[in-house]
Amino acid sequence: MEESKRQKQVGQLVLEEMSDIFQREGMNIVDGGMVSISKVMVTPDLLEARIYISFFQVKDAAKLLHEIKERTKEWRNILGKRVKNQLRRVPDLHFFADDTLDHVFKMEELFKKLNDEREEKGLNQESQ
Repeated sequence: MEESKRQKQVGQLVLEEMSDIFQREGMNIVDGGMVSISKVMVTPDLLEARIYISFFQVKDAAKLLHEIKERTKEWRNILGKRVKNQLRRVPDLHFFADDTLDHVFKMEELFKKLNDEREEKGLNQESQ
């Protein structure tokens, strides 16, 4: 089902505010890696926001995600103070790891491997 205009607006608002909150709290650079909010999906009733976080070169992403989830109440409180004039009710926040970057890197490796094999076969056929 496609998101409504209001869902997209609330999702974009939550994404912008949470990104700023993470930056101010020092959560965007952790363990020598980067943490960013890649997307926010809001339920049709606007009461729940699913926040997808991408980790880049973070040593223990699962541990960091757990720490972020433990502070959910604090994040929601800060978000509520920032969006009190735009939203009647602050959505419940749920954090998930966004593994799209991992898939991209895996796909790039596979394509490189296939390309190398293809070039190797081409060279072998030319030499015969």
